[in-house]
Amino acid sequence: MHLAISLNIAATGQDVLDFGQISAFVRNLEAAGVDMVIISDAADGPSTSPFEATTLLAALATVTNRIGLVAGASTLAHQPYNLARRFASLDVISHGRVGWNATLRQNPCEAANFSRPEGFFDEDFRRRAEEYIGIVQGLWRGWDADALLFDKASGRFHDPDRMHFLDHKGEFFSVRGPLNVARSPQDTPVLLMSGLNETDRDFASRVADVILIEQQSVEAANAATADLRRRALAADRKPEGVKVLLTVAIESKPPIDRLRNLLGSSGCDGFNFVLPAHVAALQNFTDRVLPELQPRDLASRTRQGTTLRAHLGLGTGGAK
Repeated sequence: MHLAISLNIAATGQDVLDFGQISAFVRNLEAAGVDMVIISDAADGPSTSPFEATTLLAALATVTNRIGLVAGASTLAHQPYNLARRFASLDVISHGRVGWNATLRQNPCEAANFSRPEGFFDEDFRRRAEEYIGIVQGLWRGWDADALLFDKASGRFHDPDRMHFLDHKGEFFSVRGPLNVARSPQDTPVLLMSGLNETDRDFASRVADVILIEQQSVEAANAATADLRRRALAADRKPEGVKVLLTVAIESKPPIDRLRNLLGSSGCDGFNFVLPAHVAALQNFTDRVLPELQPRDLASRTRQGTTLRAHLGLGTGGAK
């Protein structure tokens, strides 16, 4: 099974986490065999955190070696070309351990900061987000493997047959491409999707590598997981091509038996544990929760390969 830990650094309240505290926590997760940490910085009001999520990922990449590093980044706060370039660069820095958590929920506070004080109608936001995500994935695939030659003798920087212009012209965006960043060490960064409603499931099942679903009853989780797998199969994706993780708000002592029952009954691939971003919660998770998870095979030190895709058992670049 797979295990992710989510930390929203914007929701810090009075307890501001510094880089030393965050990096020490992430290294503890890495040592325990956690697959990935998901950092977000979305807030409904003012935040006391000094960090932006993707910048924090770059710093964490320099002090870790194996754990996957995922950041949430808004489709409202960034142009698709800039976001694709940023994550492609982060993936090079981390040697293929980076992912993007693309939420399909609209944050009114974000819209007001980016020239959209009224936000978007829900259907417009959904269409825009789908177009945006498609552009990012297309840009990530703009360079074939070994397309960059750097051949000084012949004066050839790249093989033009292995470089592809995106030339996207859509309802909301126009993007030529390609990126000025080499192909990802793991083919493309891992795409997570969260904040889905019923109408988002078809799209997520077609394009996402990992889908996060909210904590539910065993019956509801089983139905949601089975529905996502049916949709993925209808999109001609292999069963291992998309992972489904249940999001669980972790308490001071995890309900291990319930988690094992939920894992076995829901058909999901693991859990996404959400932690509050304050020192006591991180310390409790390190000291009390991780030791409970490891002996029960809810966290494993054994990983396949060196990239996040390999850790999760995903195909290359979201390939079907």
